Amino acid sequence: MMIKTYRELICLRTFEERFHYLKIGGAVGQMTFGFDRYLNQALYQSREWRDARAKVLARDNGCDLAVPGLEIYVRPLVHHLTAITIEDVEAGSDLIFDLDNLVTTSFDTHNAIHFANESMLAQLPKERRKGDMCPWQVYSKA
Repeated sequence: MMIKTYRELICLRTFEERFHYLKIGGAVGQMTFGFDRYLNQALYQSREWRDARAKVLARDNGCDLAVPGLEIYVRPLVHHLTAITIEDVEAGSDLIFDLDNLVTTSFDTHNAIHFANESMLAQLPKERRKGDMCPWQVYSKA
């Protein structure tokens, strides 16, 4: 299993590079930590998780994959870069709350990461370049 870290992630400049670094390519119904509902709920309702989540959201400024300018305006999620397992939760692994293993994501980005499906991503605005037409500007005739 490849260990992914926040320190490596933030060295990648663009959202697309970060997405490709993180995508997993799981399958619906595949046995993962999130699949085991009783452990999932116990973890995500714990004070330790709420504290870690708050730190990550503040560190990432509420931005999708911590990319400045990609603020999330609906309830953000916090994603484990390196997936945690049922055994990790049962053993109380440090990986669960390690801030270097967590990043802020939107709901769509989180699902796209897990299913390696870029079509699930919200459409990002194209980068503007000098000389582009600006359709939102009204030009007056002199």
